[in-house]
Amino acid sequence: MSLPHPDTTATPGTCDLPDSLPPTEAVSVRRHVGAVASERSDTVAVESPVALVFNGLSHAVMMATPTDLEALGLGFALSEGLITGRDECRDIEVMAHARGCEVHMTVSSRAFAALKDRKRSLEGRTGCGLCGIDSLAQLDLQPTERVTGQPPIPADVVLRAFAALPARQALNARTGACHAAGWATPAGELLDVAEDVGRHNALDKLLGRRALAGRLGEPGFVVMSSRASYELVRKSVRLQVGTLAAISAPTSLAIDIARQSGLQLYGFCRGEQAVDYTALAPLG
Repeated sequence: MSLPHPDTTATPGTCDLPDSLPPTEAVSVRRHVGAVASERSDTVAVESPVALVFNGLSHAVMMATPTDLEALGLGFALSEGLITGRDECRDIEVMAHARGCEVHMTVSSRAFAALKDRKRSLEGRTGCGLCGIDSLAQLDLQPTERVTGQPPIPADVVLRAFAALPARQALNARTGACHAAGWATPAGELLDVAEDVGRHNALDKLLGRRALAGRLGEPGFVVMSSRASYELVRKSVRLQVGTLAAISAPTSLAIDIARQSGLQLYGFCRGEQAVDYTALAPLG
């Protein structure tokens, strides 16, 4: 499909998706409660291979929930720096197969030339942001991007968004297996939530939805139902997200890169508590 013009009024997340690969499936289980066992049907999240193909060249294969795949592809391309803006992605087409899905993207000649120069295998992306790197020399741990013009978000505003998150996690309520990434306004109103079995995928889907709707540059912040990894910080910084807040802990590398990049990073956002890891200068 051709991408909508940036002034589109389309609702995020309404792109045509392959209906042959639903996000959940039913399985038969035996449930044990104390000494009592019973047979029943449970709903589980689907985890499917998704290949991202740029101008006919396969770049990455990841395990993902097969929903919002156009948003996933565009969000990945933007947050990984494969394209510099949504105008460099001219077309997206999702193809469903018996063994998974392919997201075919047509990108500019400049982006494709750069992609071929840096191509690497990223198989198994849900588990690690560095899978497929051949040597330590390929590590990209010194961020060149910086967040600019994004004011910090107060903790009470962050917690307001988190309070609204569980009610928007429909897939996780059914399966207990999905992460969520949410977009909130500077006042803490939760506008959109994307879900996936992988936290990186959930963030890419969220950012891709906003890019498809021409709303990526609007003020706001991201909340995550996961830990805060270095990869989530890098993706956020690349797309000028000023604040990233997670329900669990950040890693040391996530904190280091957030501080270097000017991103406000929260962790342990639960109930009435939140920890700002970037408000103070490093110790020592």
